Formats: sequence, C-alpha cells, structure tokens
Amino acid sequence: MPIECDYLIVGAGFSGLVLAERLSSQCGKQCLIVEKRDHIGGNAQDEYDDAGVLIHKYGPHYFRTNSPRIVEYLSQFTEWHPVEYKILSWSDGRYWNFPINLNTFEQLIGRESSEEEFAAYLAEKRVPIDNPQNSEEVIVSQVGWELYEKFFKGYTRKQWRMDPRELDASVCGRIPIRTNRDDRYLRENFQALPKAGYHRMFQRMLAASPNVRVLLRTDYRELLPHVRCKHMIYTGPIDEFFDSKLGRLPYRSLDFQNESFDAAQLKEREPIAGKAGFWQPAMQVNYPNDHDFTRIVEVKHATGQRCENTTIVREYPADYVGNREPYYPIPAPAAQSLYRQYAELAEQEKNVSFVGRLATYRYYNMDQVVGMALAEFEKLPAS
Repeated sequence: MPIECDYLIVGAGFSGLVLAERLSSQCGKQCLIVEKRDHIGGNAQDEYDDAGVLIHKYGPHYFRTNSPRIVEYLSQFTEWHPVEYKILSWSDGRYWNFPINLNTFEQLIGRESSEEEFAAYLAEKRVPIDNPQNSEEVIVSQVGWELYEKFFKGYTRKQWRMDPRELDASVCGRIPIRTNRDDRYLRENFQALPKAGYHRMFQRMLAASPNVRVLLRTDYRELLPHVRCKHMIYTGPIDEFFDSKLGRLPYRSLDFQNESFDAAQLKEREPIAGKAGFWQPAMQVNYPNDHDFTRIVEVKHATGQRCENTTIVREYPADYVGNREPYYPIPAPAAQSLYRQYAELAEQEKNVSFVGRLATYRYYNMDQVVGMALAEFEKLPAS
C-alpha cells in the first residue's frame, strides 16, 4: 500500500525539522521526513564521542542571532548556555588575537597602543578601493597587505582552493575588523548553544510533532513511487533534484580528524592552553599559513561540559568528490550563474518548496535557515 501524507520533507536538518514541527503542531498535517543519513539534525548534529566529550560532528555550529522571534521559537525546545565565541590565529609561530582588533595591533608592534594609533595605522596601510569587487580587495581596502597576508590570504586559499581575488567580497567581508579591544568572533546580540546539545533540541522538536514520521538511511527517490503527498519540501542540493542535467554545482567539502586527550595529557598541555582541562587556549584556532588544515576546534570551550577528557578536531578542506558531503557553495560568478538556471527550473515546480542552504545554493547561518523555514511555513498551502 502507498504511504500517504500531506507533506513529504526531504532532509532532517534545521529546515526540514522546523517545517515539520510547524505543520504538525500548528496545522495537524501529516508529515513524512526522509533522511539519507542515520541521524536527524543535518550538519548541526552533535554527539558524545568515545572519550565522553560532546562534539559537533560536522564542524562547529556557533548559534547566534539578532532575531528575538527565532530565539523565542527555538526556546520552546531548549534552554540555552550563553557563550562568547573566542578564536585565535596561529601565524609566525605564535597565537594572535582574531578577528583583528586593538589587541592584535599591540601584538604586532610589541607594546601598548590606543584606538587612535591603530586607526591611524590602518588609514596608512589601507589600499584605496572605493567599491571592492572580491575578497582580496575587501580586506586590503580595510587593513592593507601585511595583515591580509598574515591572516586571510593563506586561509582563504586552503578553504576554497581559489585565490581570494576570485571569490565574492562577502567571503572575507563577513569577518569584522575592529579598532577597539572587542575580540568576539561574532557580532550578534544573542550568542549561545542549546544547553543539552543540538540533538536533544531536535528530539524535543519531533516530540512536539505528533503527526511526523521520520525515515533514516533512506533515499527519497527510492521512496517516491510508494508515496502519495500533496506537497514536497526539498532541502537537498538543488542540482541533484534535477539530476544535474545542467551540470553539477560546485561545493567545497571537509575532512575531519578527531584526537582525544585524557587528564594526564592535558596536564602537560596546561602551560599552552592556559587553563586545566583543555588542549588549546581558545575554542577555535585558525591556521592560515601553516599545515594543511585550516583550523583546530576544541568545542568543549563553548559547551561548558565538565569532564576530564577533551577532543580536538582538525578540519581539512577537500574537493567535493566521491562520498564527501557538500558543505560550502562556491561564491564565484560561474557557480552563481549555474545556480540561477536551476532556480528558474525550481520556480516551475509548483508542488515543491526548495528551502535551506543546499536547495538555495547559499551559505546561511543557522538562525537564517530557521527564519527561512518559518517564512516558508506561512506560505505553504493550507498552513
């Protein structure tokens, strides 16, 4: 017998879960979520590893937002652990404060300084570019060549396997430059992690959705002949929906190398980490110029977990080939041109909604994805 539902939702990440929860709890709709992985939550999945450390399986997910509406919505399913995300950069054999701020400048000149002196330094070093067209131009127009090459050029090349001048200005333009001592990584007013972890939050969303069924380890294409639904919500790669008939959209992927340490090992690292129980002095350390990896993340700094062990994760940028996951859409003109062609095809699919990062081929923060899903809910038939 066919499986009948009101909505077939492809993907159990933020987009799919938010829409399923809304459609079920608010409208009583029958939703079937189909997920190819063996877990819910998409790339925001977190889990306890063999060392008992709560890790973010697919790279760090630093939740932040300026939207009270989104905080209010997600707070139905989680309490919050407030965090100020702090990162460092390793260059020239030392740790540097990052993003660039007055503390970074004082490290550069080897003495105390002032906002006025740093502002004057930047004014002298900036390359005058009125309308920066790419990532190289957007940074050198703010800080000049020395700081660009120390913190941005190598990192960007490793991450994207492209020169910064080939990438949209938004890639590096997302990173703040400050003349004061504010060394927070992010600008948003609300910065926190789900207190019990993302996975528990997602479980609670499903628990509040009585009419939602989830099928894991399932390819939705194999299921389609057996499903009768009124509407599909698709959150996967948009080119795959159309069998890549116009060509494959390019992505960058990642390989993760985890390494755990016990209490004795961490005791030896304490002079470097600066405090007991940690391997490195900050949650995230960027490696713009040394090593093949781009960063080492020790998310225990952010989660506030109390345990003797810790785990660090080295991230290696990788080509999107084989069984690797698509993480980052390529922010370059040719890729955007191809996406627009797929977007035109998507507009012709009247009974399909394309929602989320992969379906819209754009890098969104988690709060933006939640906001997109909530907005889509309000537009859906009979919602």
